[in-house]
Amino acid sequence: MFYRLVTTLTRTQKEIVFVGFDVAMVALAMFAALVLNATVRTDLSMAMALLPLIGALMAVGGVISWRLGLPRIKLAAYETRGITRTAFFAALTGVAGFVLDSLIAPPLPPAVYFIFTTLLLVFCATWRILALHATIQIYRKGALRMRVLIYGAGQTGQQLVAALRHDDAIEPVCFVDDNPTLQSLVISGLRVHAPSTIKDLIASKGIDRVVLAMPSIRQPELARIAHRLRSIGCEVHALPSFAELVGEGELKKRVAPVSLDDLLGRNRLESELPGVSHAYTGRRILITGAGGSIGSELCRQLIGCKPDCIVLLDHSELALYNIDKELRDLSEGLTIAPVLGSVLDEPLMTQLLAEYRIDVVLHAAAYKHLPLVESNVISGMRNNVLGTKVIAEAARDAGVERFILVSSDKAVRPTNVMGASKRLAELIVQDLATRSADTRFSMVRFGNVLGSSGSVIPLFEEQIARGGPVTLTDSRVTRYFMTISEAARLVLLAGSFARGGDVFVLDMGNPVPIRKLARQMIEGAGYTVRDVRNPDGDIEIKITGLRSGEKLHEELLISPDMLTTPHHKILRAQEGYLSEFEVATAVKDLRHAITTRDEALARAIIARWVERGEKDPVRAEEKQTV
Repeated sequence: MFYRLVTTLTRTQKEIVFVGFDVAMVALAMFAALVLNATVRTDLSMAMALLPLIGALMAVGGVISWRLGLPRIKLAAYETRGITRTAFFAALTGVAGFVLDSLIAPPLPPAVYFIFTTLLLVFCATWRILALHATIQIYRKGALRMRVLIYGAGQTGQQLVAALRHDDAIEPVCFVDDNPTLQSLVISGLRVHAPSTIKDLIASKGIDRVVLAMPSIRQPELARIAHRLRSIGCEVHALPSFAELVGEGELKKRVAPVSLDDLLGRNRLESELPGVSHAYTGRRILITGAGGSIGSELCRQLIGCKPDCIVLLDHSELALYNIDKELRDLSEGLTIAPVLGSVLDEPLMTQLLAEYRIDVVLHAAAYKHLPLVESNVISGMRNNVLGTKVIAEAARDAGVERFILVSSDKAVRPTNVMGASKRLAELIVQDLATRSADTRFSMVRFGNVLGSSGSVIPLFEEQIARGGPVTLTDSRVTRYFMTISEAARLVLLAGSFARGGDVFVLDMGNPVPIRKLARQMIEGAGYTVRDVRNPDGDIEIKITGLRSGEKLHEELLISPDMLTTPHHKILRAQEGYLSEFEVATAVKDLRHAITTRDEALARAIIARWVERGEKDPVRAEEKQTV
């Protein structure tokens, strides 16, 4: 009730209430002054004789209060200025009482008015202070407040409680601390509990958020505590130390970016690659998998080429929505057509190519996460192989000028289903290239893309953020890396260089040891690696074992024969391919395996038609050494 009353009063109504309290304090101060003065008889007859004086004094006091602006001073701002005005109000009212006393009432000793002035100052200031605290309590009880549990009952936690008690929106509820000597104590008015009780505390006390007030402990340990709390459903925030807020000392250098050139093992190529606008300006382009990491970057780079139309195809509604919105915000006057669908939908592909009169197809749609495809063989082969066949044949039938397949280094002598599916997709495109007079088919093969969905970089960042450990499948694993921007630019360049049946690869320098990458990222984030040589380090690098189908070392080429292109860092591979009859046989058998969901048959097809890599990592390592 009080909360509703306080929040619904207008400013004018509040000012009238304030004047009313000041007037009441005038009467109360006068009665108190009469009682405290020993020379004045305070019986009923005397009180009745003084009523006209007190009534007139209350009226005058109300006018003085209003004219001095006391009601317009907010309670929260009642400080030096407010007290000064209150003192002036009390003095003027005391003088007015002395003057009125000589006119309408039995004369009173001057000491009465001195006491009256002092008491009026005290009473008016006191009622405002009490009203402020009462209003705060009313707001706190009536409004929804965030209930906070503070992890850490030390000095920082106590300071936090003191600060939060002045906040209308937050209520500190209790402490949690690892120190057994503090548990069960009451500190700063809050009880300290053991960490093991957090889950029960959240349920019983309605905790909305946990704040970690332990800035002195090491960041990895803090991250592990936060991760543990989030796993039980807590919203967790960490309170920085005052040193961090100020930004002094070593903390300024706490997070150092990791050099991409170091991660890549070579210089980046974004600035070195020539322009490709001439191949795409004024063209109508279809991008499959447009919402993915590579597909979305292709869209962004194509905007600068000023195409006539970009058709975005993706089976993920959210991914399609995001890239469509982004492109519309970035470009004006460019026709953008988002299409929700799959490359497996043959009628849709035929319709899209005809309706939008597509000149160029950039085929980036694929299932690429190795463990998932390995455990979902049929879905992976269907999407990556048959999907490529559908869109490639539709492009040929529609007379599309260029078709570029985005492939992977895992297609080279694959040891896993994902890589094999990409190699079969390459063989289908290579076969179509030999039988197409109008459409130039080409493929682009590159290594791991830094920052793409499911790549090792975001995984390591997440593991470091929660305090480790950072997981490696094998300490000997190496990979080729490139940036998303490089990958997209390479695809676009392939389209401009394509003559038909080309397999383009980027000179990716030396492969990067993943253990080295993990160490660089840990140290770049300001931590140390915990190992045998440094048992007190922050974050451990943990070996989990190679996943099914995973290689120690990836390759980019099946054959060592290479041809140059207009750019010295981009090479054209010369590789063998299957005949039309062999491709038809492989596709026929694969369709049967997919229809019957026969994983064994699908793997047999891979074994028959795809050159396989070494399954045994130890033997593979030995071959690399020889």
